[in-house]
Parts: sequence; structure tokens; C-alpha cells
Amino acid sequence: MTKTHRVQLGLRNEDLRLSAPFRISGHVFEVSPVTLVTLRKNGRTGRGEAAGVYYTQDTPAKMLPAIEYLRDVLQDGVGRHELRTLLPSGGARNAVDCALWELEAALADVPAWQLANMDRPRPLLTTFTVGADEPAVMADRARAYTHARAIKVKLTGEADLDIARLRAVRAARPDVWLGVDANQGYVPDTLSQLLPVLADEGVSLLEQPCRRGHEAELDGVDRTVPIAADESILDLDELEARARWFDVVNIKLDKCGGLTEGLMMAQRARELGKRVMVGNMVGTSLAMAPAFLLGQFCDIVDLDGPLFLDRDRTPGVVYADGHVDCPDAVWGTPDAVA
Repeated sequence: MTKTHRVQLGLRNEDLRLSAPFRISGHVFEVSPVTLVTLRKNGRTGRGEAAGVYYTQDTPAKMLPAIEYLRDVLQDGVGRHELRTLLPSGGARNAVDCALWELEAALADVPAWQLANMDRPRPLLTTFTVGADEPAVMADRARAYTHARAIKVKLTGEADLDIARLRAVRAARPDVWLGVDANQGYVPDTLSQLLPVLADEGVSLLEQPCRRGHEAELDGVDRTVPIAADESILDLDELEARARWFDVVNIKLDKCGGLTEGLMMAQRARELGKRVMVGNMVGTSLAMAPAFLLGQFCDIVDLDGPLFLDRDRTPGVVYADGHVDCPDAVWGTPDAVA
């Protein structure tokens, strides 16, 4: 490849400030650092944004040098599947993979969804997340999501308090699909207290009750409410190893390393008889857009990350009537903003 036809790599980190502190089990977030990758070739541009995976210490501070180390290789030009052999699953690969998708689409003068052999994307019903707080505060936040048709409630593993939180939100919004996300906060004794209340309150999904690596604690657990894997299953290899403990697999591009592996995971999860969910780390619309394509193949969609930011990118995804939609100009089409 001659030098004039090399890919030009742009790389930087950026701190996204949240509009308010966001609490989950064991963590309070006020800022979401992300890595931004830009690939340019022949006047066309591809972009990717990734936050990494905080609970595996996969952070933008580590992601940026990992990508920088491959600068010459990336600028010589690599394909998305070759990338899977160069970087491990995680945020660094996600940022580069999504940039490669957009660049490939731009060079071919087609939208990324055509590269993925899918129909034109449709708006998706998405969950809207209520962070862990006092029950009355959480109820007020649930009411404030006036357009929401689906709400996900963050729990912290304090069974009595979580039950009060759940009942307060359900009383405030008896009309919505309701899921809960424990973010590894539960052990068998406390989980046994929570499970009957989930059924009583009409909860449709329990996400990641157990600690990563302790999935065997779910053996024999009542499955009246389906259980989803988040922290327990990062990528395709872990899907093969751990799917048996779960009914639903939450695929996040930051975990698995990009849209390429995310689509592979969705297909494999179906083959294993699992339902499929797409989720997100907190990020801008640039991070939501590739996940929105994956969401076209999913049963449950959780793509509300930009709503927690002080400022999103422009143009951005659109939230209306409980749905998320991604205009062509956001990412992945020849007319997307560079």
C-alpha cells in the first residue's frame, strides 16, 4: 500500500461529565472517560467511541496506549476480522472496530446496516434507567420518564432497601415493563429474599444478581423471572463457557470488543436458546449508534446512555414515545458527520 493510500489514525481521550451522580452497586459515577478513534482514508472518515469495562480495569487510560502501540499496523490497513486477532475483547477494540465499520461504509458509499446484511433499522423500544437512591427519589425519577414504556431499576444488594425501592418504582409506574439490575450485588441468602418480591411486582428481568465468577450460585434458583448475564459474560468465549446459567445475554460493545463480535454473539446466543439484550456503558450517541444496529437483532434494548450526560454529541440519537432512533447522520452512513 502506498503512503498516499494509508489510513490515518486519530486518537484521543475525553471526559464526559454526567448531569448528576449515578449510583449502582459498589460505584458512583460522576464522569465517564472515553477513548475516541478516527480513521481517515481517501477523504472518507470512520469514528468509534468506547468507555471500556470499569470492573475489569479496562479504562481509557489503558485503552489509548494499547491502540497507539498498533498505530503502524492500523495505518497500513486492517479488516474488522483481522482486528480480532490484534486486540483482546474490550474498549480499545470496540473503538477501532466501530471506526472500521463506518470507514468501510463510507468507502463503499453504503450505510453500515447494509454491510451487516440487515433491513433498514427501525426505532427500538428501550429501557430507561433509574439509578439507586432513596425509594421516594427513585419513584420520582420513574414518574419523570413520562414517555417511558420500559424502566430498569438499579439495585445495590441491600435486600430490604432494594425491595422498598422496587415497590416504590412499581407503585409510581404500574404501566411499564420493569426490569432490575443488581450489578453483582447479591449472594444466595439475600437473593432468596428478593426473588418472590420480583414476581409479586411483575418484574420481567433480573440482571446480574451474582458476582462475576460465582455463577454456580444460580444453580437451582427459581427462574420465574428470567436472569440475564452482564458482568458474567463479556465476549464470545465467555458466552460459550457461561451461558448455561442464564436465560438472557446482555451484549455490550465495550465488553465484547465491537459490533463485529457483538453480531457474532447475538447469533450464537440464539443458537444456544438464549434471549438477547443490548446494553451500554455511559457514552454519547456516537457509542449508541453501532449498538443500535445490534439492537435490531435483540429482544431487550437498553440504550439510554446519552440521557445521563451533561452534553451529547450533535447530531444525536432521538428518544420519543419510549423508543430510541438513530438518524443516518449520527454514524455509519456516507453522509454522517466526520
